[in-house]
Amino acid sequence: MATSSSLSLVKGLPLLAAGAIAAATYPAIPADLSTPVQQRLALNGPGSVTVGWNTYKQLPQPCVNYGTSPTSLTSKKCSTNSVTYATSRTWANVVTLTNLTPATTYYYKIVSTNSTVEHFFSARTPGDTTPFAFNAVIDLGVYGRDGYTIDGDVSKRDSIPLIDPSLNHTTIGRLASTVDSYEFIVHPGDIGYADDWILKAHNWFDGKDGYQAITEEFFNQLAPISGRKLYMTSPGNHEASCQEVPLTSGLCPAGQKNFTDFINRFGQTMPTAFASTSANETAKINANKAKLLANPPFWFSFEYGMVHVVMIDTETDFTDAPDQPGGSAALNAGPFGRYPAQQLEFLAADLASVDRAVTPWVIVAGHRPWYSTGSSSDRCEPCRAAFEPLLYKYGVDLAIFGHVHNSQRFAPTYNKVADPAGMNNPKAPMYIVAGGAGNIEGLSGAGTNLTYNRFVYADEFSYATVNLLDAQRLQVDFIRSEDGALLDRSVLFKKHGQRFVVQ
Repeated sequence: MATSSSLSLVKGLPLLAAGAIAAATYPAIPADLSTPVQQRLALNGPGSVTVGWNTYKQLPQPCVNYGTSPTSLTSKKCSTNSVTYATSRTWANVVTLTNLTPATTYYYKIVSTNSTVEHFFSARTPGDTTPFAFNAVIDLGVYGRDGYTIDGDVSKRDSIPLIDPSLNHTTIGRLASTVDSYEFIVHPGDIGYADDWILKAHNWFDGKDGYQAITEEFFNQLAPISGRKLYMTSPGNHEASCQEVPLTSGLCPAGQKNFTDFINRFGQTMPTAFASTSANETAKINANKAKLLANPPFWFSFEYGMVHVVMIDTETDFTDAPDQPGGSAALNAGPFGRYPAQQLEFLAADLASVDRAVTPWVIVAGHRPWYSTGSSSDRCEPCRAAFEPLLYKYGVDLAIFGHVHNSQRFAPTYNKVADPAGMNNPKAPMYIVAGGAGNIEGLSGAGTNLTYNRFVYADEFSYATVNLLDAQRLQVDFIRSEDGALLDRSVLFKKHGQRFVVQ
């Protein structure tokens, strides 16, 4: 979200003398330009994981050695995928590892003279009923000179010139210290907040480099997490352009508009949609249709053990989408589908394909919420009009959003009315907002209580953990980032007696 301080800074720019402000501070370029930085993993398909990373030169053949022993990386995969864009100092590289044994620890080493062995846990097979947890971490920004301090007072702005990837970000630090307790991360939008470069005076006359410097620094800070855990992301408004403040998009060079970095960084790492694991022929047809309509990294789906997850794009590609040309956000981005209805047709086909006998839980994750205790501007009514009917029709169990910078939990709700069943086998989805992970804009106030709201926390940074306990019980915990304290716990019970839900 844009802040009032952003707007006041823009108004004050003509009063400042050029040359009086220091330039943006980039991370140092390593001597070996093939050194991997900004590592990130993603689930690509059954038995398949993508390894993404950046380098300070183009690689003719990015390669990864891997295996199930840290001292015996006997397998090797390569690609020719090494891309960049105007204004970027780095190239994004992607290699896809295939035929992985499910639920197994793999070790990998990106081929370079200056890289180390890391590891990840391969995905569980759809239908695996083993309990597991994943984290929902949204609206996560950089720590350091262009971000905020690690104490609870977000009004203090850090003046440290440069922070190496040291996990001093409270949420990233908590994700690191609990890294063995969860199996993947979903991050639907607002990732590094590079478009907030204007909030720091040293960037005022160096916006192009300020944007790139923050981008590099954030993904370096995130790498110790995203290089070990499957990191599944879709877009938010802060990915759209180098400058979020309305009517100032002229400050952005072409290479920093229209979700360019997001597409380069994640376009080849996210999956399309999984082939159906159901024995039902109609389910297979719908899953194949969804795969053809998917458009990663904007909208796509994946399956993991007991859960089917759909990542949606609340920014573009539906009626009155806020980031599209003419949209309320004035970001002039997209659309990205081949035709206007592609995303919603994908969502309908994808949800219709889910066989609850295989993956009983269905979760949808997007950026902008339509239920929030914040102001009316925090509630995306065009999003609700576009997506809510499909979520209800196909019996989505949990919907995860961010954008509002705090943590919220709602009763299962449809059409602004709480489901009378509550948490005991409701028809309506349960909604949460997990946007309090931490960024330079600070936290959003708790707002006005709604009759269907059950929890809101806006005092310090926090995030959500989703625990798949079994085929009928799903637990959501909200965690305070600084000390790991449990802020709220809820358990949703669903019978899941119907294989293909249509309501």
